[in-house]
Amino acid sequence: MRVSCAWCQREGEPASLGERAPLDDPAETHGICRRHTLGLLDRLPSRSFPGVRLLLVVSQRDAGLYENLQRELAGVSGVRVMLERRQGERRVEQQDVTEEQRRDERRVRQGEVSALGYTVIRFGRD
Repeated sequence: MRVSCAWCQREGEPASLGERAPLDDPAETHGICRRHTLGLLDRLPSRSFPGVRLLLVVSQRDAGLYENLQRELAGVSGVRVMLERRQGERRVEQQDVTEEQRRDERRVRQGEVSALGYTVIRFGRD
C-alpha cells in the first residue's frame, strides 16, 4: 500500500510517505508526515507542564541567566524557567551496530534556540 499524508495532499504539497505491507496492494492509505505531526503537537498543551505555555530552558553552565530569568518572570502566568537536566549523551561507549534503533528524535517538541542563551519551547500554540 502507498502511504500519503492527507494534510500535504490538501495543501497541494508532495505527500508520499512510502509504502507499507501488503506491498502488492496498489491501494492508498493515509498517515501524517513529520512536519504536520510537529505542527499538531505544537497546538497541544503540555502534559508534563500543565498550565505552561512557554518554557525557557537554560544551560546549567549559565546559572546567572537562570536566576535572572526566574526573578524577572516569577509573576508571569503560563511561563516557566528551568535548568537543562541533560548531562550529555547517555551512550557512554561507542558500539558498532548494524542498524540504528532510534528512528526519530526522542524529544517530541523541538525548542527554538534564543540568541540570549536559552531554548524556548511553546505549548498550545494557536
